[in-house]
Amino acid sequence: MKYEKEINRRKTFAIISHPDAGKTTLTEKFLLFGGAIQTAGAVKSNKIKKHATSDFMEIERQRGISVATSVMSFEYKGILINLLDTPGHKDFAEDTYRTLTAVDSVILVIDSVNGVEPQTRRLMEVCRMRMTPVIVFINKMDRDGKNRFELLEEIENELKISLHPMTWPINSGKEFKGVYNLHEKNLRLFTASTKANDDDVVDIADLASPVLQAKIGDRDAATLREDVELIDGVYGPLNPAEYLSGHIAPVFFGSAVNNFGVKEMLDTFIQIAPVPRDRETNVRKVEAGEDKFSGFIFKIHANLDPKHRDRIAFMRVCSGRFERNKYYKHVRLDKDVRFTNPYSFLARSKDIIDDAYPGDVVGLFDTGNFKIGDTLTEGEKFFFTGIPTFSPEIFKELVNKDPMKTKQLEKGIQQLTDEGVAQLFTQFGGNKKIIGCVGDLQFEVIQYRLLQEYGAACEFRTLPFYKACWLTSTDKNKLNDFLRYKQQNAAEDKDGAPVYLAQSEWFLNTEINNNPDITFHFTNEVNK
Repeated sequence: MKYEKEINRRKTFAIISHPDAGKTTLTEKFLLFGGAIQTAGAVKSNKIKKHATSDFMEIERQRGISVATSVMSFEYKGILINLLDTPGHKDFAEDTYRTLTAVDSVILVIDSVNGVEPQTRRLMEVCRMRMTPVIVFINKMDRDGKNRFELLEEIENELKISLHPMTWPINSGKEFKGVYNLHEKNLRLFTASTKANDDDVVDIADLASPVLQAKIGDRDAATLREDVELIDGVYGPLNPAEYLSGHIAPVFFGSAVNNFGVKEMLDTFIQIAPVPRDRETNVRKVEAGEDKFSGFIFKIHANLDPKHRDRIAFMRVCSGRFERNKYYKHVRLDKDVRFTNPYSFLARSKDIIDDAYPGDVVGLFDTGNFKIGDTLTEGEKFFFTGIPTFSPEIFKELVNKDPMKTKQLEKGIQQLTDEGVAQLFTQFGGNKKIIGCVGDLQFEVIQYRLLQEYGAACEFRTLPFYKACWLTSTDKNKLNDFLRYKQQNAAEDKDGAPVYLAQSEWFLNTEINNNPDITFHFTNEVNK
């Protein structure tokens, strides 16, 4: 392999979790270890005192939540890590789902107090679909939470994955004293309100050693010995191959806000996490080690810097070497494009790069050429698969409140829906614009950004639709007849593909049964 050395020193992963599990805090601790930042933001009571490094949008800083995926690159112990911090809120799940197509592994953060939550289940379902390797970090051990054995059992049952503890906690809440590293055979002691450092590590080759009692007391030493004996008997040593195949998830315990237990996980991650993997296309499998460049767009973000009306397309490099100022084929548009200022990111700050390799995420300045799922190659025609757009769950009509700003509204809604935060449908036989989203919060974000970034005021009127289905048929006449008869429920998406907007599950099933020559699709991947 021509670029084997570069590929083998790269790890690309996403951090996922239910909201408020501590995902953004954990992200910052990784950046601290990588020397990428010097101070961490504090996220407390959902109010950001000093905003988290990865939450760059104004609305995120006001709300204390992440609503867009952030991309960060940093080095740690000679490994180049590409970290994607995803939104936890369910209303922005689609951004997270697409991000999971661009990574090779995942760290799942679980709140020890609340255990498995609804969004955790949804995210893990996407990981299971791709058999993405997962590492679990059980956070907030310094709070009174669930029994550790019961918590492991709950995670295994709820998320349908086998766990393998790599560290083990000594108590929790006010009684939390630290974690024992089952692999390294050492103890990291916890002191409340202080940050963990290497002085807190005690090497204990033999748990029978009296040093253990001296550090944590007789009762806790006895409990730890029993727990470790039980864990060793049940789990044994970790099989990295089972982790890489997505069948087993290593588990770490700690407290992200206190930077406790994080280093153990990061050290293990760089040892076992997969290097950039091969990827499927509609033509063939593309191997990461191929000489020729290929990559795909998994995210678009308008106005990353509000002072400059920029629009950045985030591209995952899949094979070969990406070079600045070199022409590449934009497969969908069938034209050659080049990039004079490709970026690597550390949240809001970005640096121009000369080249990038498989696993890297590159920011490309976009004048409107890209949409999510677009592929760039050195001439070969194929599309990377597995980057679908899902059917929305809430539909609202976009109403312009200021006719003098119609152009700004048109431009704004086009650009924001290009980002994938929502879907835009135009009703047949008219120009009614229908916005489809997964959750109500997305409409708030769209309304806010249209006003702040484009000066366009709008409101939304709820529509009685249940689901959007993309339509295909081998008989064009039958499809056109259906669209004409069902004009009130027919629309087209941004790419001109026909869509049926069903009022209810009953209506949808009726139309599917009555129209056997038409296929109803619940994602738009079929049209890509």
